[in-house]
Amino acid sequence: MLIRDVLANLRARGELSYSCVFFPPKTEEGHHTLRTTLDKLVAFAPSFVSVTYGAGGSTQDISLDVTRYIMETSGLPTLAHLTCVGASKVELAATIDRFAEAGVHNILALRGDPVAGPGTPWVTAEGGFTYAIELVEMLRERGDFSIGVSAFPEGHPESSSLDADAKVLADKQRAGADFAITNLFFSAHHYFDLVERAAKFGCDMPILPGLMPVTAYNQIERFTALSGAEFPTELAERFDAIKDDSEAVITLGIESTTELAQQLISGGAPGVHLYPLNRSRSTRAILTNLGVAATG
Repeated sequence: MLIRDVLANLRARGELSYSCVFFPPKTEEGHHTLRTTLDKLVAFAPSFVSVTYGAGGSTQDISLDVTRYIMETSGLPTLAHLTCVGASKVELAATIDRFAEAGVHNILALRGDPVAGPGTPWVTAEGGFTYAIELVEMLRERGDFSIGVSAFPEGHPESSSLDADAKVLADKQRAGADFAITNLFFSAHHYFDLVERAAKFGCDMPILPGLMPVTAYNQIERFTALSGAEFPTELAERFDAIKDDSEAVITLGIESTTELAQQLISGGAPGVHLYPLNRSRSTRAILTNLGVAATG
Protein backbone atom coordinates (compact mmCIF):
# COMPACT_ATOMS: atom_id res chain seq x y z
CA MET A 1 0.00 0.00 0.00
CA LEU A 2 1.21 3.50 -0.77
CA ILE A 3 2.19 5.43 2.34
CA ARG A 4 0.43 8.57 1.14
CA ASP A 5 -2.81 6.54 1.26
CA VAL A 6 -1.93 5.08 4.67
CA LEU A 7 -1.46 8.57 6.11
CA ALA A 8 -4.59 9.92 4.43
CA ASN A 9 -6.69 7.05 5.78
CA LEU A 10 -5.33 7.52 9.29
CA ARG A 11 -6.05 11.21 9.15
CA ALA A 12 -9.60 10.60 7.92
CA ARG A 13 -10.21 8.27 10.88
CA GLY A 14 -8.59 10.67 13.35
CA GLU A 15 -5.82 8.17 14.10
CA LEU A 16 -2.07 8.61 14.46
CA SER A 17 0.82 7.16 12.48
CA TYR A 18 3.45 5.16 14.36
CA SER A 19 6.41 4.05 12.27
CA CYS A 20 10.04 3.07 12.63
CA VAL A 21 13.23 2.75 10.59
CA PHE A 22 15.72 -0.09 10.15
CA PHE A 23 19.21 -0.12 8.67
CA PRO A 24 20.63 -2.93 6.51
CA PRO A 25 22.82 -5.29 8.59
CA LYS A 26 26.22 -6.37 7.31
CA THR A 27 26.75 -9.55 9.34
CA GLU A 28 24.76 -12.71 10.02
CA GLU A 29 24.44 -11.66 13.66
CA GLY A 30 23.09 -8.32 12.47
CA HIS A 31 20.55 -10.08 10.27
CA HIS A 32 19.41 -12.17 13.23
CA THR A 33 19.04 -9.05 15.39
CA LEU A 34 17.03 -7.33 12.67
CA ARG A 35 14.70 -10.31 12.25
CA THR A 36 14.14 -10.53 16.01
CA THR A 37 13.51 -6.78 16.29
CA LEU A 38 11.15 -6.80 13.34
CA ASP A 39 9.12 -9.66 14.83
CA LYS A 40 8.76 -7.79 18.11
CA LEU A 41 7.79 -4.49 16.52
CA VAL A 42 5.38 -5.95 13.97
CA ALA A 43 3.26 -6.96 16.97
CA PHE A 44 2.55 -3.23 17.45
CA ALA A 45 1.17 -2.98 13.88
CA PRO A 46 3.23 0.05 12.81
CA SER A 47 1.66 2.19 10.09
CA PHE A 48 4.78 1.60 8.00
CA VAL A 49 8.48 0.90 8.37
CA SER A 50 11.46 2.26 6.45
CA VAL A 51 14.88 0.95 5.45
CA THR A 52 17.97 3.15 5.12
CA TYR A 53 20.15 3.11 2.01
CA GLY A 54 23.88 2.69 1.57
CA ALA A 55 25.24 5.22 -0.91
CA GLY A 56 27.86 4.46 -3.50
CA GLY A 57 27.13 0.73 -3.56
CA SER A 58 27.97 0.09 0.10
CA THR A 59 24.68 -1.56 1.08
CA GLN A 60 22.36 -0.85 -1.86
CA ASP A 61 21.71 -4.49 -2.67
CA ILE A 62 21.27 -5.36 1.01
CA SER A 63 18.85 -2.42 1.36
CA LEU A 64 16.65 -3.75 -1.42
CA ASP A 65 16.86 -7.29 -0.04
CA VAL A 66 15.87 -6.10 3.45
CA THR A 67 13.04 -4.00 2.03
CA ARG A 68 11.66 -6.98 0.12
CA TYR A 69 12.09 -9.25 3.15
CA ILE A 70 10.10 -6.90 5.38
CA MET A 71 7.37 -6.47 2.77
CA GLU A 72 7.05 -10.21 2.19
CA THR A 73 7.22 -11.38 5.80
CA SER A 74 5.29 -8.63 7.57
CA GLY A 75 2.95 -7.28 4.92
CA LEU A 76 3.69 -3.77 6.21
CA PRO A 77 3.98 -0.77 3.88
CA THR A 78 7.75 -0.38 3.56
CA LEU A 79 9.59 2.82 2.68
CA ALA A 80 12.94 2.48 0.91
CA HIS A 81 15.44 5.30 1.34
CA LEU A 82 17.27 6.55 -1.77
CA THR A 83 20.10 9.10 -1.87
CA CYS A 84 21.88 11.03 -4.61
CA VAL A 85 25.33 10.29 -3.15
CA GLY A 86 27.88 8.99 -5.65
CA ALA A 87 25.36 8.26 -8.38
CA SER A 88 24.67 9.70 -11.82
CA LYS A 89 21.16 10.40 -13.07
CA VAL A 90 21.38 7.30 -15.25
CA GLU A 91 22.35 5.16 -12.26
CA LEU A 92 19.58 6.64 -10.10
CA ALA A 93 17.01 5.97 -12.81
CA ALA A 94 18.19 2.37 -13.02
CA THR A 95 17.94 2.00 -9.24
CA ILE A 96 14.43 3.45 -9.21
CA ASP A 97 13.41 0.97 -11.89
CA ARG A 98 14.91 -1.89 -9.85
CA PHE A 99 12.83 -0.79 -6.86
CA ALA A 100 9.68 -0.68 -8.98
CA GLU A 101 10.37 -4.11 -10.47
CA ALA A 102 10.74 -5.48 -6.91
CA GLY A 103 7.36 -4.03 -5.97
CA VAL A 104 8.79 -1.15 -3.92
CA HIS A 105 6.68 1.94 -4.57
CA ASN A 106 7.33 3.94 -1.38
CA ILE A 107 10.60 5.89 -1.52
CA LEU A 108 12.19 8.48 0.76
CA ALA A 109 14.06 10.82 -1.60
CA LEU A 110 17.20 12.22 0.03
CA ARG A 111 20.22 14.11 -1.18
CA GLY A 112 22.30 12.37 1.48
CA ASP A 113 25.34 13.45 3.47
CA PRO A 114 28.55 14.48 1.69
CA VAL A 115 30.88 11.60 0.93
CA ALA A 116 33.48 13.00 3.34
CA GLY A 117 30.92 13.17 6.14
CA PRO A 118 28.56 15.71 7.76
CA GLY A 119 29.92 19.24 7.83
CA THR A 120 32.07 18.81 4.71
CA PRO A 121 31.26 20.36 1.32
CA TRP A 122 28.79 18.56 -0.91
CA VAL A 123 30.32 17.26 -4.14
CA THR A 124 27.87 16.39 -6.90
CA ALA A 125 28.64 13.08 -8.59
CA GLU A 126 29.48 13.31 -12.27
CA GLY A 127 26.18 13.51 -14.10
CA GLY A 128 24.32 13.42 -10.80
CA PHE A 129 21.94 15.55 -8.78
CA THR A 130 22.80 18.37 -6.39
CA TYR A 131 19.47 18.64 -4.62
CA ALA A 132 16.88 16.18 -3.31
CA ILE A 133 14.12 17.98 -5.19
CA GLU A 134 15.68 16.77 -8.44
CA LEU A 135 15.33 13.18 -7.21
CA VAL A 136 11.71 13.87 -6.27
CA GLU A 137 11.06 15.10 -9.80
CA MET A 138 12.68 12.00 -11.32
CA LEU A 139 10.61 9.69 -9.11
CA ARG A 140 7.40 11.47 -10.06
CA GLU A 141 8.29 11.12 -13.75
CA ARG A 142 9.18 7.41 -13.57
CA GLY A 143 6.13 5.93 -11.91
CA ASP A 144 3.39 6.07 -9.33
CA PHE A 145 5.54 6.28 -6.22
CA SER A 146 4.58 7.58 -2.81
CA ILE A 147 7.44 9.97 -2.17
CA GLY A 148 8.73 11.05 1.21
CA VAL A 149 11.36 13.70 1.86
CA SER A 150 13.41 14.91 4.79
CA ALA A 151 12.65 17.99 6.87
CA PHE A 152 14.91 19.85 9.28
CA PRO A 153 13.31 21.33 12.42
CA GLU A 154 16.44 23.35 13.19
CA GLY A 155 17.25 24.07 9.56
CA HIS A 156 19.47 22.25 7.10
CA PRO A 157 23.12 23.01 7.96
CA GLU A 158 23.72 24.38 4.46
CA SER A 159 20.59 26.54 4.32
CA SER A 160 20.92 30.31 4.40
CA SER A 161 18.01 30.71 6.84
CA LEU A 162 15.18 28.83 8.50
CA ASP A 163 12.68 30.43 6.13
CA ALA A 164 14.74 29.44 3.10
CA ASP A 165 14.87 25.89 4.38
CA ALA A 166 11.09 25.82 4.95
CA LYS A 167 10.53 27.09 1.41
CA VAL A 168 12.61 24.21 0.08
CA LEU A 169 10.32 21.80 1.91
CA ALA A 170 7.27 23.42 0.34
CA ASP A 171 8.97 23.27 -3.06
CA LYS A 172 9.54 19.53 -2.59
CA GLN A 173 5.82 19.09 -2.03
CA ARG A 174 5.02 21.03 -5.20
CA ALA A 175 7.53 18.82 -7.06
CA GLY A 176 5.65 15.69 -6.00
CA ALA A 177 6.48 14.81 -2.38
CA ASP A 178 3.60 13.35 -0.39
CA PHE A 179 4.96 13.54 3.17
CA ALA A 180 8.08 14.42 5.13
CA ILE A 181 10.01 12.84 7.99
CA THR A 182 12.12 15.13 10.13
CA ASN A 183 15.72 14.89 11.09
CA LEU A 184 16.37 14.17 14.77
CA PHE A 185 15.49 16.86 17.30
CA PHE A 186 14.98 16.95 21.05
CA SER A 187 12.71 19.95 21.77
CA ALA A 188 9.09 20.06 20.59
CA HIS A 189 9.13 23.77 19.74
CA HIS A 190 11.59 23.14 16.91
CA TYR A 191 9.04 20.87 15.22
CA PHE A 192 6.09 23.22 15.66
CA ASP A 193 8.14 26.18 14.42
CA LEU A 194 9.07 24.20 11.30
CA VAL A 195 5.44 23.28 10.56
CA GLU A 196 4.40 26.92 10.97
CA ARG A 197 7.23 28.19 8.73
CA ALA A 198 6.54 25.62 6.02
CA ALA A 199 2.81 26.41 6.04
CA LYS A 200 3.63 30.03 5.16
CA PHE A 201 5.05 28.74 1.88
CA GLY A 202 2.10 26.47 1.14
CA CYS A 203 3.33 23.20 2.64
CA ASP A 204 0.43 21.18 4.04
CA MET A 205 1.63 17.59 3.61
CA PRO A 206 2.07 15.43 6.73
CA ILE A 207 5.36 16.10 8.53
CA LEU A 208 6.26 13.18 10.78
CA PRO A 209 8.65 13.95 13.66
CA GLY A 210 11.68 11.66 13.73
CA LEU A 211 12.69 10.66 17.27
CA MET A 212 15.60 8.59 18.55
CA PRO A 213 15.73 7.58 22.22
CA VAL A 214 19.11 7.76 23.90
CA THR A 215 20.18 4.23 24.87
CA ALA A 216 23.80 4.95 25.86
CA TYR A 217 25.38 8.07 27.31
CA ASN A 218 28.03 8.32 24.60
CA GLN A 219 25.30 8.61 21.95
CA ILE A 220 24.38 12.15 22.94
CA GLU A 221 27.41 13.84 21.41
CA ARG A 222 27.21 11.62 18.31
CA PHE A 223 23.52 12.33 17.79
CA THR A 224 24.04 16.08 17.92
CA ALA A 225 27.12 15.94 15.69
CA LEU A 226 25.39 13.89 13.01
CA SER A 227 22.06 15.70 13.09
CA GLY A 228 23.14 19.21 14.02
CA ALA A 229 20.36 19.16 16.61
CA GLU A 230 20.47 21.04 19.89
CA PHE A 231 20.40 18.74 22.90
CA PRO A 232 18.60 20.57 25.73
CA THR A 233 20.95 21.52 28.55
CA GLU A 234 18.53 20.39 31.26
CA LEU A 235 18.12 16.97 29.65
CA ALA A 236 21.88 16.63 29.13
CA GLU A 237 22.38 17.30 32.84
CA ARG A 238 19.86 14.58 33.73
CA PHE A 239 21.78 12.08 31.61
CA ASP A 240 25.13 13.28 32.94
CA ALA A 241 24.00 12.57 36.51
CA ILE A 242 23.40 8.87 35.65
CA LYS A 243 25.98 8.32 32.91
CA ASP A 244 27.65 5.41 34.75
CA ASP A 245 24.36 3.51 35.15
CA SER A 246 23.52 2.01 31.74
CA GLU A 247 20.06 0.83 32.81
CA ALA A 248 19.18 4.25 34.18
CA VAL A 249 20.31 5.84 30.90
CA ILE A 250 18.01 3.55 28.90
CA THR A 251 15.12 4.27 31.25
CA LEU A 252 15.62 8.02 30.97
CA GLY A 253 15.91 7.72 27.20
CA ILE A 254 12.52 6.02 27.11
CA GLU A 255 10.96 8.55 29.50
CA SER A 256 12.32 11.63 27.73
CA THR A 257 11.36 10.40 24.25
CA THR A 258 7.89 9.46 25.48
CA GLU A 259 7.49 12.95 26.96
CA LEU A 260 8.60 14.54 23.68
CA ALA A 261 6.26 12.34 21.64
CA GLN A 262 3.33 13.21 23.89
CA GLN A 263 4.06 16.94 23.52
CA LEU A 264 4.20 16.58 19.75
CA ILE A 265 0.99 14.55 19.49
CA SER A 266 -0.85 16.91 21.85
CA GLY A 267 0.26 19.79 19.64
CA GLY A 268 -1.12 18.21 16.47
CA ALA A 269 1.70 16.09 15.02
CA PRO A 270 0.27 13.29 12.81
CA GLY A 271 2.29 10.66 14.69
CA VAL A 272 5.91 9.80 15.33
CA HIS A 273 8.69 8.03 13.41
CA LEU A 274 11.05 6.18 15.74
CA TYR A 275 14.66 5.07 15.23
CA PRO A 276 15.17 1.76 17.08
CA LEU A 277 18.76 1.24 15.79
CA ASN A 278 17.63 -2.32 14.90
CA ARG A 279 16.82 -3.05 18.55
CA SER A 280 13.32 -3.03 19.93
CA ARG A 281 13.43 -2.50 23.69
CA SER A 282 13.16 1.29 23.89
CA THR A 283 10.81 1.57 20.92
CA ARG A 284 8.44 -1.05 22.36
CA ALA A 285 8.41 0.75 25.69
CA ILE A 286 7.73 4.13 24.07
CA LEU A 287 4.88 2.75 21.97
CA THR A 288 3.40 1.12 25.07
CA ASN A 289 3.67 4.41 26.96
CA LEU A 290 1.84 6.11 24.08
CA GLY A 291 -1.00 3.64 24.36
CA VAL A 292 -0.14 1.49 21.37
CA ALA A 293 -0.97 -2.09 22.30
CA ALA A 294 0.95 -5.10 21.04
CA THR A 295 -1.16 -7.87 19.52
CA GLY A 296 1.13 -10.75 20.41
